[in-house]
Amino acid sequence: MDYGRTELADRLAAEYAAGLLRGAARRRFEALLPAHASLRAALRDWQQRLMPLAAQVPEQAPPPRVWRRIEAKIAPAAGVAAQAQRSGSARLAFWRGLSAFATVAAIGLAVLLANPRAQAPIVVVLSAADGEAGAPALFVASFSADGRAVSTRPLQSVSVEPGRALELWAVPAKGAPRSLGLISAQGTSVVKRTRILKDTTALAVSLEPTGGSPTGAPTGPILYVGKLTL
Repeated sequence: MDYGRTELADRLAAEYAAGLLRGAARRRFEALLPAHASLRAALRDWQQRLMPLAAQVPEQAPPPRVWRRIEAKIAPAAGVAAQAQRSGSARLAFWRGLSAFATVAAIGLAVLLANPRAQAPIVVVLSAADGEAGAPALFVASFSADGRAVSTRPLQSVSVEPGRALELWAVPAKGAPRSLGLISAQGTSVVKRTRILKDTTALAVSLEPTGGSPTGAPTGPILYVGKLTL
């Protein structure tokens, strides 16, 4: 089978991203990924299209028995250092943050396949500002079709000390960043501004006083950044 064919690679990637590939078919697709750049590119495109839909789904706590089973499988053995335990907790928090994705992926796929001319959503993934290349994503931001609203959602647990808040900024190629407003460290935030995308090349999140920056410019450290690619 010619996995270099765009139509075939796109269809398989869409089914995989939406969770429609099961069992042996899913394992075969995963085994093919390292050897086929076309499959990897198609999968990346579909994940970027569908990820913003997860931000629109209200959080739901799973039954305690579900997490007990998961934690029983991933819990470190007795005697493992505390750092390993923290690392395991961070990984678990990441997947909890994305748990809504599988729920809405099939719906999003149906909409996109029914309307193939629809513009793919603009998504920005923000990582730690001082992190190395390839650092895990900590926030995802998606823009509305008219470019006048942006929704953000943390993918991992983000801790903000009392008296402090997170502020989102639009960063232009030249000039000072523009404040888009305060965002939540715990759940989905939606901020609306006219012409958010105008001259914006990146998004950034800074740590500010509770009410936001008092100067109109970032006053605290820049915690997260993500490049905007149109």
